[in-house]
Amino acid sequence: MNKEFNVAIAGATGAVGIEMIQTLERRNFPVKNLRLLASARSVGKKLSYKGVEITVEELTHDSFKGVDIALFSAGGDISKEYAKSVVDAGAVMIDNSSAFRMDDSVPLVIPEVNPEDIKLHQGIIANPNCTTIIMLVAVNPLHKAKKLKRLVAATYQATSGAGAKGMDELLVQTRQALDEKPIEPKFFAHRIAFNLIPHIDAFNANGYTKEELKMVNESRKMLHCPELKISCTCVRVPILRAHSEALNMEFAEDVSVEEVRAILRNAPGVTLVDDIANKSYPMPLDATDQGNVLVGRIRQDISRDDRKGIDMFISGDQILKGAALNAVQIAELI
Repeated sequence: MNKEFNVAIAGATGAVGIEMIQTLERRNFPVKNLRLLASARSVGKKLSYKGVEITVEELTHDSFKGVDIALFSAGGDISKEYAKSVVDAGAVMIDNSSAFRMDDSVPLVIPEVNPEDIKLHQGIIANPNCTTIIMLVAVNPLHKAKKLKRLVAATYQATSGAGAKGMDELLVQTRQALDEKPIEPKFFAHRIAFNLIPHIDAFNANGYTKEELKMVNESRKMLHCPELKISCTCVRVPILRAHSEALNMEFAEDVSVEEVRAILRNAPGVTLVDDIANKSYPMPLDATDQGNVLVGRIRQDISRDDRKGIDMFISGDQILKGAALNAVQIAELI
């Protein structure tokens, strides 16, 4: 008889929490009992799981008695506040916030990249930043084959990465712009409709944002390459869902476009979309609601005198693979 697990979702009414519920159902995770937890204002709300209405309960320190796996997507402060209660109750916390990602005692895991790190957990496993997940699912197979030395990334991040308020602001401002009405930014630092904002999260003293440094530091941790050279520019773009990234990579060994395609064609979590003759390449609309990362526009870096450089473009659903799906895949490995 297959074992079943008591699962709790903290932050169940948010976009990622709802996606977690749907992902558990879609992947037929062996759930015995599902407990949906949120703040007091959401108590009593009903959410559907496998055709059954489950009432949302208030998240408290006593919520984890009898729970085996607790999926958290309620923000870093909440994760820090409740971590001890989860672990003391004997559950494993899979945390979607940045609270524990760079904690040396907490494994940071993408199942397609470093599943072996899960066994090091002491009750908490961290889910990486969404842009890092999407990038490393595509980059890791190449790193394993040719050893990555340097990576430069430019991201094109959807407003959903900033939550429901970000998406709402894009929709409201787009209507205002089309109706030629005045636009006053309320959530983003600047107007997002028909614009790009090269600013995601707070700026660091070195001019990089926290989002950009997350990609640098998290990649080094998961690839176990503390000296890996990475530089990122993260940009908010006026679309609703799915992030894209332009990647320039330098490898220790020569690599051809044909080799890259062959490696990625068989890579877990990757869908190769690379047929320029038929105008086929990764786009966020196509990546939306897809569990895999789309990879294409693969080409040799013509700025180099050797064959160690590759450029490519990727798109991935940051709410799904970049958050909920990755967390559920970690639970499956547990």
